[in-house]
Amino acid sequence: MKIISIILILLLSLYIDAEYLSEDYLKHQQNLVDKINSLQTTWKAELYPIDIKPLLGVPINLETLDFPQERLFIPTRNVTPIKDLPENYDLRNEYPYCDSLFIIRDQANCGSCWAVASVETMSDRHCIISKGVQKPILSSAAVIECCSLCGKGCAGGLPYEAFIYWKGAGIPTGGGYGDTETCMPYFLPKCNHHLNNTGLPDCPEEATEPDCVQECQEGYPKTYKEDKYYGTEYYTVKGEEQIKTEIYERGSIETSFLVYEDFVNYKEGVYQHVEGGLLGAHAIKIIGWGVENGVKYWLCVNSWTEFWGDRGTFKVLRGVDHCGIEKNIVTGMPKLD
Repeated sequence: MKIISIILILLLSLYIDAEYLSEDYLKHQQNLVDKINSLQTTWKAELYPIDIKPLLGVPINLETLDFPQERLFIPTRNVTPIKDLPENYDLRNEYPYCDSLFIIRDQANCGSCWAVASVETMSDRHCIISKGVQKPILSSAAVIECCSLCGKGCAGGLPYEAFIYWKGAGIPTGGGYGDTETCMPYFLPKCNHHLNNTGLPDCPEEATEPDCVQECQEGYPKTYKEDKYYGTEYYTVKGEEQIKTEIYERGSIETSFLVYEDFVNYKEGVYQHVEGGLLGAHAIKIIGWGVENGVKYWLCVNSWTEFWGDRGTFKVLRGVDHCGIEKNIVTGMPKLD
C-alpha cells in the first residue's frame, strides 16, 4: 500500500490539475472496476485513469437526455430486413481489402468523436460500395476545421452535419498525424491518455483545432479541390433488424450513445451500463453484430487508440436501444463517379 501511495503522489505531482488522476478519483474508478468484475456481468473491466469528458463531443442535454438529432428531421431509409442474416457478422472479414476498416484512430484530447466516426463511416462506404475501386482515408481534420455548421471543432459537433458537409462540400483525404500520403492529416498525434505501456507521448492538457485552410500539405500531388470525395445522400435507419440489414447491404454506420463512468473501464465482453454517473454522449462506428455467451451485441470501433478496450473496439448490448445506441444512427451513400 505504501508503494501504491508513493506512485499516486508522483502522479499527482505531475498532473496536479488533473482531477481524474486524484487519489479519490482513482479509488472511485477502482471500486467501479471491482464491482463490475465481482458481479460477473456480461463484460470485464480494467482500470483506465483516463479523463474522457473532453472526448465526448456529441452535444446532449444531461437533464432531458435529449440528443440534437432527435429534434431535427433527418430522412429515414426504409430498409426491408433480410431474413436469416448470419448470427455473427464483421465487415472486416467481408471486405479485407478496405484498409479503413482496420484503422483505429485517436482523437487525442479533442472532442472530435463526431467528426472522426463520421469520416470513418464515409471512408468504409466508399470502399465497400465501390468494391475497392475507391479506397480513401477521409480527413476528420477537414471536417473539424472547415465545417462551420457542424459545431465547435474540438469542443464538440453534430454527426449528421458532417454527412451534410460530405454531400455538399466534399471531404479530402487525411490520415493520422504525420501521414504524408494524404491531403490533410489529423493535427494531433496519438497519445497515451495516461494508459500504461503505450509508448505514446502524453496527451496535451488542452486541444484546439487549427484554422480552416483548404490546402493540402506540402508535397501532396493533388490540390485540395481535386482530392475531395463526396456523398450523394444521408439518412438514419431505425430498428435492430433494419440496422443489421443496412450494415450487411451497405457497410458501416455511425451512432451516438450515452456514456457512463463504467464505460471508461471497458476491457472485453458485451458492455452494458452497471454503475456510475452519466458523463456525456459519444459518437462511434458500428461494423457488425454477434452473440457472445447468449448475449446479443453490436460490434463498435472507438477512437481512443488501439490500447483502449479490446484493441480499440468494444461490444455493446444489442436490441434494446441500450444507452440510446440504436436511435441515433446516421450514415449515407458515397458518390462513385
